[in-house]
Amino acid sequence: MATYTEILRNEFPQIDDEVFDYITGVLECGSTDFEDGEEVFDAIGGVLQEVSSDSKNEDDIREICLQMFNTFKLDCNSVKQQVLLDAPVQLSQMAGEYDDASNDVQGIWMIKRVQNTTVDAKKLEKAEAKLKAKHERRTEKDSQKTSGPVVLEEASASQASSKKESRIETSGKSKSYDIRIENFDVAYGDRSLLTGAELTLTYGRRYGLVGRNGLGKTTLLKMMASRNLRVPSHISILHVEQEVAGDDTTALQSVLDSDTVREGLLKDEKELNARIAAGQSDGTESTKLSEIYSKLEEIEADKAPARASVILAGLGFSPKMQQQTTKEFSGGWRMRLALARALFAKPDLLLLDEPTNMLDIRAILWLENYLQTWQSTILVVSHDRNFLNAVATDIIHLHSQRLDTYRGDYENFIKTKEDRLKNQQREFEAQQQYREHIQVFIDRFRYNANRASQVQSKLKLLEKLPELKPVEKETEVILRLPDNFEKLSPPVLQLDEVEFFYTPEQALFMNLCVSADLESRICIVGENGAGKSTLLKLLLGDLTPVRGIRHAHRNLKIGYFSQHHVDQLDLNMNSVELLSSRFPGRPDEEYRHQLGGYGISGELALRPVASLSGGQKSRVAFAQMTMPCPNLYILDEPTNHLDMETIEALGRALTKFKGGVVLVSHDERLIRMVCRELWVCENGTVRRIEGGFDEYRDILHEQFCKEGFL
Repeated sequence: MATYTEILRNEFPQIDDEVFDYITGVLECGSTDFEDGEEVFDAIGGVLQEVSSDSKNEDDIREICLQMFNTFKLDCNSVKQQVLLDAPVQLSQMAGEYDDASNDVQGIWMIKRVQNTTVDAKKLEKAEAKLKAKHERRTEKDSQKTSGPVVLEEASASQASSKKESRIETSGKSKSYDIRIENFDVAYGDRSLLTGAELTLTYGRRYGLVGRNGLGKTTLLKMMASRNLRVPSHISILHVEQEVAGDDTTALQSVLDSDTVREGLLKDEKELNARIAAGQSDGTESTKLSEIYSKLEEIEADKAPARASVILAGLGFSPKMQQQTTKEFSGGWRMRLALARALFAKPDLLLLDEPTNMLDIRAILWLENYLQTWQSTILVVSHDRNFLNAVATDIIHLHSQRLDTYRGDYENFIKTKEDRLKNQQREFEAQQQYREHIQVFIDRFRYNANRASQVQSKLKLLEKLPELKPVEKETEVILRLPDNFEKLSPPVLQLDEVEFFYTPEQALFMNLCVSADLESRICIVGENGAGKSTLLKLLLGDLTPVRGIRHAHRNLKIGYFSQHHVDQLDLNMNSVELLSSRFPGRPDEEYRHQLGGYGISGELALRPVASLSGGQKSRVAFAQMTMPCPNLYILDEPTNHLDMETIEALGRALTKFKGGVVLVSHDERLIRMVCRELWVCENGTVRRIEGGFDEYRDILHEQFCKEGFL
């Protein structure tokens, strides 16, 4: 196989000696660091394009760079021993020695350039700068790896308490199930999330907790669940946060196990019957069994399996799945199991954090109906506007390090908040005018002895006026999707007579014919397991059809947002470094501008990605996805973890976008804002619904009625 120097001479016979020495010097120094042909192209591609004098296009030069990279790999595989230097090499000293040496010295450090070279000197300097920047990034990345994962800051809570509250709590006399947490602070590391806040939860009401990403909604739930914030000890709390552990327990039994009282009584019954059967009775077993049976009857233990089965069925578990062991389920299904266990256990306070993220539309509609009859207290963090309208009786708004409570659903909250802010602004402006009026009088008669008493009276009046503050308006979230691309003739993406399966026994799609163009606004819906994510991967080309053809326009550029986007981010990097590693060679200002367009600005862009909230990580993923300016977006559950304002901004951006959109989402409002076409995955095919989301909702409602859920 030819060496890289031979490839260089053969492909560019007209190259002058200085440029040849420069390029070979770059390749020799970087041969062990280059990870692929693209990195070789980044280092020397610009210089080679200049040398080729338009005889070779960019693709040709990329292919040549790949050939040279392959020679490095061959050399690395053949060399098995390392050479250790006797002493460290000081590059700065070497550069100084070259500076004093004769001009005949050639190398990668060139002090002067011959002016008659065929390549612009600026091209060479730019290539050198690129290589230097690449080495610096790699060194920084390696040092991060050796230093281990980022150590995250911890959340903390503090709360003032009165002696009266402590006495009532320790005496056990409190029988109220209302919760009142006064004058408390919550912090995350050195950042204050809540200061002097108050939270009141009345038993039996359902509260929706809303606020911008990163303000501390999830942290507040965790502080309550861990009782770092004092909740009366007689009130049981269940926080649906972690997925169920995978073991040999069936899904149905896992749900039944969450009722510890029932399971304890059944265990005692079994032990007593075993003692009687073994002839070890002491005469008290009959009395104890009678007490156990009475308690089991009181809690309707015999109806528990049926109730657990109904909950599982509503969340999408078929009768067969209910008998499967928990270790057979994926993470998403185990999270559903955790939710089912919480609903079955009926705690006094149920804490839910984004429960709709793991559910399809059918399961969300079932959960809405189920929670409307919930007897105890719920505090739910959700970004789903329709879900909150269906479930919440009150809204708690987290902003400006405090909590404000509003009666009614989310729509009523929006209206009441706007009215409250208008009144607050009017009061502030009226007071400012009154202050100015008094100040004019004081300034006019300050030095008038006859009016001295009046001036003093006015000054005291100013001091007694309550200090009103102007309304702090939340900055509007604006997302912009770049659309500076040429129009492509339809169809730009097509699946024709496609058949696909993971196992031959069960075909997932048969005779599938769908297409999308730059005018498309498509939403794909269907139950979990119906093939929505598989359909996306077929459209992306990540999966190859067993039969049939995928057609894609040669100039099609797809932007893909995965519902597991966090798994694709390097959590040890900050957001600027993340974009720099993905799209190297651009100034930091460009990366920061791109991130700023998605709300990741200032010091937020320099924090490790691991320390960002779920919604902030999603915004970083959006910034990364849109940087290459795609002309078709394929989005898989893009609203997971986003706050209401960002979802609204995303909806507006997708509506204005001039390219195509294929969307998998369970967020009804986003679907209504963006999509004009609905594809339903079911029974191994994709069916288009002409009536849009309203027709699909009616179909699901009819199914619920048939299955006895409504």
